[in-house]
Amino acid sequence: MSALVVYEKPTCTTCRKLRVLLTERGVDFEPIDYHVTGLSETELRELLRKMDCGPREVLRLREPLVKELGLDSPETSDEQLIAHMVLHPALLQRPIVVCGDRALLARPIERALELL
Repeated sequence: MSALVVYEKPTCTTCRKLRVLLTERGVDFEPIDYHVTGLSETELRELLRKMDCGPREVLRLREPLVKELGLDSPETSDEQLIAHMVLHPALLQRPIVVCGDRALLARPIERALELL
């Protein structure tokens, strides 16, 4: 089985709960704090492809930047959303779990188990 990779923010409550769940189940994973490392446009596009979704589906609507930048407007294109997510990683919902060629948004956290 491919190694599990978790894109997270360590201070996020949901990310911490996922970490506990995976640890309790004895699942090894590689955590990536994408708020520190950032995501390139290529990495983000690859994550979206593996999740089989568009950027709007992983846009963190409660993030104040969404309103500030007007990203909640239906006129905002996928290209614009991707560009902003690369510049501002906080716009991306978390945690995102990747295993091989599949990925998903682990909300609720138990969804991560679907990849095991």
